[in-house]
Amino acid sequence: MRIEIDQDSGFCFGVVNAIQSAEKELNAQDELCCLGDIVHNSQEVNRLKKRGLQTIDHEQLKQMHGKKVLLRAHGEPPSTYEIADQNKIQIIDATCPVVLQLQKRIKKCYQTSDKENSQIVIFGKIGHAEVNGLVGQIEGKAIVIEKKEDIRKLDFNKNIYLFSQTTMSVDSFKEIVDEIQLLVNKNVIFHSFDTICRQVANRIPHIKRFASQHDLVLFVAGEKSSNGKVLLEEARKANPNTYLISDPDDIQPVWLNDTKSIGVCGATSTPKWLMEEVAKRVKSMEFKL
Repeated sequence: MRIEIDQDSGFCFGVVNAIQSAEKELNAQDELCCLGDIVHNSQEVNRLKKRGLQTIDHEQLKQMHGKKVLLRAHGEPPSTYEIADQNKIQIIDATCPVVLQLQKRIKKCYQTSDKENSQIVIFGKIGHAEVNGLVGQIEGKAIVIEKKEDIRKLDFNKNIYLFSQTTMSVDSFKEIVDEIQLLVNKNVIFHSFDTICRQVANRIPHIKRFASQHDLVLFVAGEKSSNGKVLLEEARKANPNTYLISDPDDIQPVWLNDTKSIGVCGATSTPKWLMEEVAKRVKSMEFKL
């Protein structure tokens, strides 16, 4: 049985930066707080928890004073920084540069647009940490759409400025753009801004090729990973024999029957060490088949 780990899978730059920031602080002190899970992968969260990284939520942040708090790659709304300032909290800002740039673009667009006759629209996952941070840049006045059917929320007689969460599918974004163009009034402004991270988007054609080269694909990702859902769907299009697992224990022996080639890949929030653990588990199970 041939087992291959996809060398292009694993943490993106933003996640690497956030984890390195956390580890640097933990090398100098026993404990550190992170606002929300540092990455949407429970195994990596647990690894860092053992080192002293504590995950807190926004309500706990409000009760803190004089502490150090890490902001993860997803970004935060201005209100988070205001609370930190009021409570003398030292912020370690690990917001991804791509997300930070998007926040600035949305804020500038909002400030310079005709607010009475314009709509700022974000294509993204409702409630996702990155989206919450983006919506917060414009006083909560953005319209979030997750799929083409959500376009009905828009007023096609008002200007539309469309942005995207950085980890969404490029093809899905184009579908949204095409649909709005068909429906929007010709007398209003419609501008779309493809703000999808290319480090993430470029993994889609690669994951398709990788998945098609194997009899079986084990896609390793956390259930909360937005990027993981996108890449998993693309892997399954290329190879229907693709299984989502979050842990080596999820592997079912029956999957391996009559399988000669297995590919192990994952999301931008999947640590390389976890994919290696999955490959080791497969090898150990092979001898028991």
